[in-house]
Amino acid sequence: MTPAPPHGLHAGYATDVADLCSDLLRIDTANPGDGTGPGERQAAEHVAEALDAAGIAATLTEPRHRRTSVLARVAGQDPGLPPLLVHGHLDTVPADPGDWTLHPLSGALHQGCLWGRGAVDMKGAVAMTLALVRAWARTGHRPRRDLVLAFLADEEATGEYGSRHVVTAHRDHFAGVREAISESGGFSITTRPVHAGQDARVYPIAVGERGTAWMRLTARGTAGHGSGPGDDNPVAALVHALSRLSAHRWPTNLTPAVQALLDALDRALGLRIDRSRLEDEAARLGQLGELFDCTIRNSAHPTVLTAGGKVNVIPSRAHAEVDGRYLPGARDTFLETVDRLLGPKITRELINCEDAVSADHEGPAFAAMAEALRSQDPRAHPVPFVQSGGTDAKAFARIGISTYGFTPLLLDPWLHYYGMFHGVDERVPLTGLQFGVRVLHRFLTTY
Repeated sequence: MTPAPPHGLHAGYATDVADLCSDLLRIDTANPGDGTGPGERQAAEHVAEALDAAGIAATLTEPRHRRTSVLARVAGQDPGLPPLLVHGHLDTVPADPGDWTLHPLSGALHQGCLWGRGAVDMKGAVAMTLALVRAWARTGHRPRRDLVLAFLADEEATGEYGSRHVVTAHRDHFAGVREAISESGGFSITTRPVHAGQDARVYPIAVGERGTAWMRLTARGTAGHGSGPGDDNPVAALVHALSRLSAHRWPTNLTPAVQALLDALDRALGLRIDRSRLEDEAARLGQLGELFDCTIRNSAHPTVLTAGGKVNVIPSRAHAEVDGRYLPGARDTFLETVDRLLGPKITRELINCEDAVSADHEGPAFAAMAEALRSQDPRAHPVPFVQSGGTDAKAFARIGISTYGFTPLLLDPWLHYYGMFHGVDERVPLTGLQFGVRVLHRFLTTY
């Protein structure tokens, strides 16, 4: 049963969030990360029009042709409180239609879900925010504090044309902001407590991210005929180096936020997670284990490999790209370990390097998010967690803003949230989006 809209929120939000999400999913904003792609301009204009219909003035900013972001502000009830930033991104990763059940630009409502690239990451969340502020315009509600809105380009690359641009070129837009909410948190994982018969729902709220170290590796050697001795073959040198890097077992290290997650899961569900064998525990716990299995250690995964152009020619160079992630405070030791594993024949350069970020999991903002979730789901167990990947939160941290991952969604138990991210058949339940609007309403009108 769907709860009644809280505090008189007009029921029109339910249809609005569906239409807004579907419209955004039909707009191609694929970002290959190489300077190609359609850009975010059309989606940004659509967002600006939706805000304008709610009486909210929007500013479009475009540091590069069609790489467009939207900035706006919603006045709150108490101007004496620090503003809160709500940020999300408009770009998506590419998708191959041949792999999908429905076309990734369909935006179709099928089996109770809205289908399309970006449904979870993160056009659905953008639609929730837009539907909420439009509902407020109809009902006269306002958030407790001013809301600073930023719908951004280029998150699926480095953020150069999105978050990094706005924190420099539009720094005044974020004046006074200390905290923010954005993607990848507040979604439900249905589980059964050890000592209870009724299912419970865990809602992880992101309070941090690992650091990012994207690296480009180069091996140099002597070009020659493929039938020759090949003693100075850069392809072989690079492959051996990548093998050493991939085989390395990074040591486990529990940060305070991950320890808080494990403690919360123990308390809420009676799991008694064994800290001495966390890899096994992560496998045992399924989706709950996914909340910590990638954030208890550093990682370095080769993702791109390029070399040569002809089978009988040894090239003079070979290249690879590696996605490195490191725990808070571990940057120097992480890079030292990478260099040792690669060896002296490999040159490493950083493509993108950003430190880990964190937010307070014991403060009033987290408590208010937890209360908002419980207000709409009595079986909710909010817990803190650290994201394994990275978001625009890192750019906003540069100007002193801490971001929580909080885009609440009530999901069917069979729908694997993390499987939707960058995956095939990405989709989001319509009822989950409607739930998210209600939770956001509660949080933003009380915090």
